[in-house]
Amino acid sequence: MSSAEERRAGEGYRVPFAVDVAGAWSWRLIVIAGAGWVVWKGLGHVSLLVIAMMVAMLLAALLSPTVMLLRKKGVRAGGAAAIAEIGMILVLAGIISLTGQQILRGFVSMADKAMQGYQQLIGWLKDLGYEFGADQLNQLLEQMESAATNNPSSVLNGVSRVGSTAADVATGVLLTLFTLLFFLMEGERIWLFVVGLFPKDAREAVNGAGRAGWKSLGAYVRVQILVAAIDAIGIGLGAAILGVPLAIPLGVLVFLGSFIPVIGALFSGAVAVLLALVALGPVQALIMLGIVLLVQQVESHILQPLIMGKAVSLHPLAVIFSVAGGSMIFGAVGALFAVPTLAVVNAVVRYLANRDWEKEAPREEEFLFPHEVARREQAEEKAQERQESVKNLASRVPSRQKAEEPENQASEASDSSED
Repeated sequence: MSSAEERRAGEGYRVPFAVDVAGAWSWRLIVIAGAGWVVWKGLGHVSLLVIAMMVAMLLAALLSPTVMLLRKKGVRAGGAAAIAEIGMILVLAGIISLTGQQILRGFVSMADKAMQGYQQLIGWLKDLGYEFGADQLNQLLEQMESAATNNPSSVLNGVSRVGSTAADVATGVLLTLFTLLFFLMEGERIWLFVVGLFPKDAREAVNGAGRAGWKSLGAYVRVQILVAAIDAIGIGLGAAILGVPLAIPLGVLVFLGSFIPVIGALFSGAVAVLLALVALGPVQALIMLGIVLLVQQVESHILQPLIMGKAVSLHPLAVIFSVAGGSMIFGAVGALFAVPTLAVVNAVVRYLANRDWEKEAPREEEFLFPHEVARREQAEEKAQERQESVKNLASRVPSRQKAEEPENQASEASDSSED
């Protein structure tokens, strides 16, 4: 009989059993929540490191197949990791360069349209009884200038915040690239070291669960890139056919926004419709809206169930709530990492619940291709030969000293007899 049943059987028992059980659960949940709060506050002080590591994990899951392919072709692990990372940087630099040029050209061509839109807006305001001409605009600019002159401290604080943010971004980028290099080069060795920190009886389960989560993360990243590319091509091609300016930068924006589910699609679609409205008019804006809705509906009802559903077993409702909760708690960073984190947690929980480590033994050693195994064996043989040569040299020195000792004794004896 348990302690709760014994207390319930006693004459002095006054607390109902349900309340007793609820209280036991409550204080345990409070302790768990308190521990989670402490961890959360601690990680908040090193949020830059955490974000850099999580971004590096996403990129490593994306680039690891390329690294494995290069290693299979005979490239060393360090060289393969460097080639993959440098290639990624060059591709991103090319996209940014192309996008920047298109944005500059588009802004030059849209200058007249923007002026016409401004004049049209002023006309609408006049029809409504509001005056906002050149005099009001100059007055507003003067007020802004006087505010900046009278409050130099606020201006300096704003500039310092911008500088601090730029420094944090630069530091985060460098940390991400540095961490990514080691994840690609020695990721499995690092993971096996982490597994070794757990108790021996739990290492098989932890090892298998971690590998299952990593597979789910890699599948999510690759499928998300495919879906984002399809969205970008569809919306960018539709904008180019309609003649919307900045079609290529718009496609890039749609591609990047697709990595933030729901929110990213809404934002990029709104930008596309707004560009069409400003540049071409309301009819083309409605057509652009129809294109955006068509592409997003094809993504959500065809691509997501067929491609993403097989790669990551997540219900759409779970995706929406995870993105909303992540954005409410952690902002844009939470919206970006909510779905991949949920995918990893889902894979880990499924693996542990099914006790899959008992059905298949996870790999407990670093994976190496045959030529890498031979190369490591050769390096070990050379190291052993060096150790043996050092031992031989060390053994020869005492023997020489022993051989020289009788000679020294004989010379000393002869010297003493002569004396």
